Amino acid sequence: MDSFFLYLGMGLFTLVFLCLYRSVFGPGVLNRIAAISAIGTKTLVILLLMGFIYNRVEMFIDISMVYALLNFIGTITAAKYLEMKGEV
Repeated sequence: MDSFFLYLGMGLFTLVFLCLYRSVFGPGVLNRIAAISAIGTKTLVILLLMGFIYNRVEMFIDISMVYALLNFIGTITAAKYLEMKGEV
């Protein structure tokens, strides 16, 4: 079962790089913000998979909850900033 979680984590890591490409070469600012938010979500899932691999799920759930909150606040802050600046 650990090898399944490991391969799943490597697949998600590959998807993070695809989102990173979109965040660097995205056609617009909103697409870049959405790609960065998707990177945060995939990183959250990778953290939970690490918890399953190391049999310390309760510790990694706490870390991933804080990371999800920071990801959400960062996305909202960037959207508000761009709205006030007038780029949206």
